Amino acid sequence: MKFSCQKDNLLQALTLVSRAIGGQQALPILGNVLLEAEGKRCRVSATDLELSIITSFEANIENEGSITIPAKAFLNFAQYNSDDEILLETSEGTQLKCTSKHTKTVIAGEPAQEYPTITPIEKETSFTLDIPPLLEALHMVTFASAKTTLRPVLSGVYLRAEKGQLVFVATDSYRLSEFRMDAESSGSDISCIIPVKVLEELRSILSSKKTDSEDKKQKRSADDDSEKIKKKPQVEVALSNQQIELSIGNTTLLSRLIDGKFPDYQQIIPGEAKTKVLLPTRELITTVKRMHYFAKEINNNLTFEFSKDSVYITTPQTQAGKDETTLSAEVTGATNKIALSSSYLLDFLSHVDDENVEFRLTDSMHPAVFHTTSNKLFLHLIMPLRIQEE
Repeated sequence: MKFSCQKDNLLQALTLVSRAIGGQQALPILGNVLLEAEGKRCRVSATDLELSIITSFEANIENEGSITIPAKAFLNFAQYNSDDEILLETSEGTQLKCTSKHTKTVIAGEPAQEYPTITPIEKETSFTLDIPPLLEALHMVTFASAKTTLRPVLSGVYLRAEKGQLVFVATDSYRLSEFRMDAESSGSDISCIIPVKVLEELRSILSSKKTDSEDKKQKRSADDDSEKIKKKPQVEVALSNQQIELSIGNTTLLSRLIDGKFPDYQQIIPGEAKTKVLLPTRELITTVKRMHYFAKEINNNLTFEFSKDSVYITTPQTQAGKDETTLSAEVTGATNKIALSSSYLLDFLSHVDDENVEFRLTDSMHPAVFHTTSNKLFLHLIMPLRIQEE
């Protein structure tokens, strides 16, 4: 194998696929990346056997071939090399010579045949998604999934098709996010649980591509802009019974799906709210951040009392002290009261970009439901706490 390429292209590819390499590898070779030179492109792959990331870039290939190289050593070479172009070639079968204008590095690798095979999925369902609404869905949903794998189905995002929409749902049993987006699927039934890790990696890739495209857009002429806008960037999604494949340009993510049945969460979403409250997001998050100092002493407990045109918020009396405040708000319906986790509330509010957030309440025993003013197809639910009596 022998080819030359731009250092930046190699570094970008290595940085991207290395995200599939876990901290604890079951096999030492899983700490490697697979390098394959064929035709006019170099393909770089990495896997932890659950998640695989594959990408490619243009290269001047003299001899085709492949090798697997320790990711850390390869990244170290690419990160700390100031030359623009590098030459990569194998020697003695498992040595990779990395040469540039001012450097010459040799990295010990292993035969490509030793690397686990990353097999493309057998597509049963496929569809495409526009990137902006998908990014919003991932931003508003993934944070609500469970951080542990004690209940595997809660450590992923449930995806289903329903009446021309795709529904994304995540919950850790104490809070829940549901986001609906319009999508033209293949018409087949879609119902699966996607590991949150693959969606977080997808979000990271899409966010970086969005930034890159915005930078390029600023440099293009108005005529060129109008031509490019016609081509909407999309993510291609393919599903099989046990796997999902996500493709964005030259990059592909492959992951196993989580086996199991997602909880019937719709039965815990309250019906008609008795109280609806519109609160300014920035003022609310500033207040909750301040009050969290005391609330965290007793189960993050914050009590909200809603009356005409205002909300009264208090923390329990703790050894550290106590805090209380009154905020102006648009309150419709009955007076009401509920205790919520300041930690979960802060987590949710940090994902809200809207000027106002809507708070819907049945009573102190049912979950509080939140909506953003810009998207009525999104809801966030937080389970109530026991009200701390004085």
